[in-house]
Amino acid sequence: MADIKIDKDRCKGCCLCVAECPRGNIRMAELLNDAGQPYAEIVDTDNCTGCALCCQMCPDLAIAIGPKKPAPDKAPGSV
Repeated sequence: MADIKIDKDRCKGCCLCVAECPRGNIRMAELLNDAGQPYAEIVDTDNCTGCALCCQMCPDLAIAIGPKKPAPDKAPGSV
């Protein structure tokens, strides 16, 4: 899972990231940002692979992806 952030106030609602996500993990929010535009939001952060295609496509640099988060350690004896 990647550490993905979308700046809703930079997003102009062009939907390019929605079309580009290979996992269909980005959608447009029902709410509007301060500029009155719908903005992109992540459906499931655990489903993001960190491919950064959305970042590359975003003309407003509203999406940032950090390094993948390490998986949580399993407790001894857990399956």
